[in-house]
Amino acid sequence: MNKIIFSGVQPSGNIHIGNYLGAIKQWVDLSNDFEESIYCIVDLHAITVPQDPKELRKKILEVAALYIACGIDPKKSSIFVQSDRPEHSELTWILNCNARIGELSRMTQFKDKSGKDQEGVSIGLFDYPVLMAADILLYGSTHVPVGEDQKQHVELTRDLAQRFNAKYGQTFTVPEPIIKKETARIMGLDDPTKKMSKSAASPFNYIAMNDSPDIIGQKIKRAVTDSGTDIKSGSDKPAMTNLLNIYSEMSGQSISQIESDFSGKGYGEFKEKLAEVIVAYLRPIQEKYSKLISDEEGLIEILSEGSRRIAPMAQKTLQEAKSKIGLGVKR
Repeated sequence: MNKIIFSGVQPSGNIHIGNYLGAIKQWVDLSNDFEESIYCIVDLHAITVPQDPKELRKKILEVAALYIACGIDPKKSSIFVQSDRPEHSELTWILNCNARIGELSRMTQFKDKSGKDQEGVSIGLFDYPVLMAADILLYGSTHVPVGEDQKQHVELTRDLAQRFNAKYGQTFTVPEPIIKKETARIMGLDDPTKKMSKSAASPFNYIAMNDSPDIIGQKIKRAVTDSGTDIKSGSDKPAMTNLLNIYSEMSGQSISQIESDFSGKGYGEFKEKLAEVIVAYLRPIQEKYSKLISDEEGLIEILSEGSRRIAPMAQKTLQEAKSKIGLGVKR
């Protein structure tokens, strides 16, 4: 069996270093280990909450440019827009008819996003995990790199695949999640108890991939810290642990080495150096991104080619699923 990796990012909000360290960087590192790597811009997921149409179209191209600027090679990996492949929506309906309201109601992310107004949110937000399952299963994905918060959705995908296979015969590959523990959850700079979020109310929650050096310096300077003065990680120091994780990922140094280097030094000196490390790391990505985003036609062609490349896989899987459950007529 070919090893196939699949994942995606929503084209909404500001793509930040948490998205990069917890997802996109990992995709780049993993791509060489798989026969097929497929990276989607999941715009159908984005509209589960209200979006400005012009801004959404702009963000789709921005995410495509960031994918490539971060190191995803469109000649080796398929990059495409979810809504360009109607098979995603059609398979979602088939899976909906095999999913259970109870299992969707237990999804932690739905509870977090809907809050106390569960009856006032869209059906799309409730059904988000089934669409995600369709995304994954269409391409025979064997592995899905996700953050810890998405692991529950991959477990649902596995359940739906196994349930369908048991009822109608082998149709879907049952995927495995890949979670990189140390960067599975990059936390907010303003609240280290909550994940860094591109939809956060405050821009001081995250560092966007396109933030200028000055903005990065300001955000790191304002990042919350723990009581005490030691540059140490630990369960009792969530803020410093988060900053040390970021420093380690972007410098290539181990956390223990960083702790040793800053032994006896204060938070101010550490933050100043951390900002320098982030700026230096992001500079080549930002330079490549600027060139890519200025060539809109080139980006659209890359996305179109990615869609054409994976179309036969999606069409084959969907047709097999439809045939198994008796939809349509044989030709």
